[in-house]
Amino acid sequence: MPHESRRAAREAAQKQQAAIDAHEQRTASADRSRRRRGRARTAWLIAAVVLILLLAAACWVGFRALTVKNGLEQSQQLIGELQNGADVKETVAKISEHADSAASAASDPVWAMLEWVPLAGENLRGVRLAAQSLDVLVNDVGMPVLSADPASGSLIQQVLGVAKAQSARVSQLATEIEEVQKSTALVGPVRSGVDQVAEVMAAAAPAVELLPTLLGADGPRHYLLVFQNNAETLALGGSAAAQTLINVDNGTIAMGTQGNSGSYQNGVAVDVPVDQSALDLYSSYLVDHINTSMSRPDWPTAAKIMRAWWQRDIAPDQIDGVISIDPLALQRILIATGPITLVTGDVLSAENAVSLLLNEVYMRWDSYKHPELVDGFFAAAAGAVFTKVASGDFNLKDMAWALSESASQGSVLVWSEDEKITDAIAGERISGILPSDNAEATTVGVYFNNTNGSKIDYYTQTSIRAEASCAADSATFTVNAGITLPLTQDQVEDLPRYIQSMLYGTTFRDSIMIYGPPGTTVSNVAVNGERVSVTQQGIDDLGRPVAAFEAWFEAGQQVDVTASFTGAGEFGPLAVQTNPMIHPPVPAVTDNCK
Repeated sequence: MPHESRRAAREAAQKQQAAIDAHEQRTASADRSRRRRGRARTAWLIAAVVLILLLAAACWVGFRALTVKNGLEQSQQLIGELQNGADVKETVAKISEHADSAASAASDPVWAMLEWVPLAGENLRGVRLAAQSLDVLVNDVGMPVLSADPASGSLIQQVLGVAKAQSARVSQLATEIEEVQKSTALVGPVRSGVDQVAEVMAAAAPAVELLPTLLGADGPRHYLLVFQNNAETLALGGSAAAQTLINVDNGTIAMGTQGNSGSYQNGVAVDVPVDQSALDLYSSYLVDHINTSMSRPDWPTAAKIMRAWWQRDIAPDQIDGVISIDPLALQRILIATGPITLVTGDVLSAENAVSLLLNEVYMRWDSYKHPELVDGFFAAAAGAVFTKVASGDFNLKDMAWALSESASQGSVLVWSEDEKITDAIAGERISGILPSDNAEATTVGVYFNNTNGSKIDYYTQTSIRAEASCAADSATFTVNAGITLPLTQDQVEDLPRYIQSMLYGTTFRDSIMIYGPPGTTVSNVAVNGERVSVTQQGIDDLGRPVAAFEAWFEAGQQVDVTASFTGAGEFGPLAVQTNPMIHPPVPAVTDNCK
């Protein structure tokens, strides 16, 4: 083939190959373009599906949220009715339905998934925990207790069973709702609901958790029950008139040995470490006479002294806690139990408990000549009330109110060396401990101590005024305390000798102790009355400055004492704490520092 023809053939082949290559490139490019368009369509399709699913989930949770909202609102309304006196079983049964509905709606798996969404998720979590907490308290704790069958054992044993079964769940929810409460993402309505439920759970969780231990589920427990007599008033309530050992074993409660003031070696001090400041203020009578062991306004001090008295003079029993109760609390408890007939034939009721136990018994028997009759009466009353309460035969709502009200007034006090119990009651009046700082409130303590061995405080009346004033760099707290005996001289002379002053007949003596706020000092004291004097103003006790007065008075007389305390720093709202009394004063508080 000629050279030119071969070259032309090669060029033609090259052109053909180039055309083929170009076609393949166009085809590949078109394929890539189609694939890109396909991937884009797939991505948009996936995005659309996800969006649709999210919208569906949001709508679903929205509908569920309406169910939760309705359930919680209905529950809240019914709880208000319950607090206003509605029938407990009927009302709690209604709450049960709404609580269950709300909890079921909030426990939805789609709801749980959306809790991971920032901001909104925290609100969903808060609502869920509020609903579940209410559901557990009502349906897993409240309803089983309210529907307890007497044929299945005592109420206390059934309460123990519920507490053992639910304590872990209640504690878990209390912890979780406390955590979500700290979130800054909660919106107003959710914040309000979470705060309310968290407050309830914070109170319920320790009680449910501690009940098994307290009721002897982990082994027998032994409690010393101290009965205080407000007719002979002291800082913590009154003279320690009678004591009973209570034995608890897996929900079964039984009375043990009983003691009274005649059972002890009065005059021989018990071996208990006590601050020197306490001895300086209250003398050795704090530790060597059992009736005056309640003089210092600190229940742990008194409880340890009482335990020492018992273990030295009665029996070396294991004592896991000391509980105080007075007739003011007993009167409230009798609202829950109803009247109780004693072996003496007397009927003890909410209407006559205070008058019968703190006054009429001394009219009936001469306690100097027949102390065994008076002590026997107290023992019979204590035994009858104990038997009624231990049987569980009482109105649960009224009992809860009676114990709560009595604890808030200082008529029920609890001490134990168990750290869980100590932590659970820390900061509450039931602990019998004055606040150690002024963060939540600036509390002043005013205490009237009967120092004449009489039962005259069935009649005495007291008054308290407290005022706070602030300057640029300091605050002053002025406290006035008064005591009067609103009887005529003839009325006092007609009283049995045991009600009159054991030492001074128809003349009476009180020691008035005013405890200032922590971080202050006594800046002024004053008295009003011929036989009123300042006995101490330079002693700090329980981390507080104390002004102590001795006041003598007779029928129809009133004496007043005043102490001022000054200090610098941050002070919370002014508050007053005083003895639980038969005729309780209503402190007049003027806080000019708000």
